Amino acid sequence: MTQTGTVHILNGTEMYKHFKETQFLEPERMMPFNEAMCYGETCDDLFSDEFIGMRAGVHQVSPAQYAEITMQPLQPFFKENFDRIELWFDEDMFCQMNLLTILAWLDQTEFKGSIELHLVDDHFKPVRSHSLEAKGYAQLYKQVMIYKTMPTEVEPISLYKGNHLYLNYLKEDSDLMVYIHKHGDLPAKELVSLLIRNFREYGLGDTQYFEMIRVVRDSSNSA
Repeated sequence: MTQTGTVHILNGTEMYKHFKETQFLEPERMMPFNEAMCYGETCDDLFSDEFIGMRAGVHQVSPAQYAEITMQPLQPFFKENFDRIELWFDEDMFCQMNLLTILAWLDQTEFKGSIELHLVDDHFKPVRSHSLEAKGYAQLYKQVMIYKTMPTEVEPISLYKGNHLYLNYLKEDSDLMVYIHKHGDLPAKELVSLLIRNFREYGLGDTQYFEMIRVVRDSSNSA
């Protein structure tokens, strides 16, 4: 079954719940993208069995669980034909790498309709919008997320900033890693709270921070 019209892709369940509760965008169709593409490895065949298996491993769930959490909410997006896509993402690194993944998929599938990106603040309120075309993002996704190299030009600027943070945040000299090393005596839970509060531009959550702290402290203990 095919359909024309508009679909709104939201960065995650929390935004989806908020929009539902406030009846924002009603009665438009909304779908959450439940991922954290800024963390862990990926592949260029987006949303394939290989992709599902790889991302399930990153999140330490089974492929079936990953499919239920991430793929199932997006099924109409994959299977139906829409002529307008509206994307709702925060400007932080977490959201921008999810955004890049969606734009890359639209590019790979040669989407010809209109794309409107709505950047939102911490309370999911729109702050600015950009009209985009599904061109060049598949190559950008591969360059940044697979080959880990920084492009010279990226539009919009929020995506450029997200790419830069993504390619550097796990390096030993990044502000995040320096902060984790500096606070090696703090309980992990307390340190996670500080990281979330002090590094909002990354948009990382407790799951990612606990894993980063574990890796850093395991490597320090084995040194």
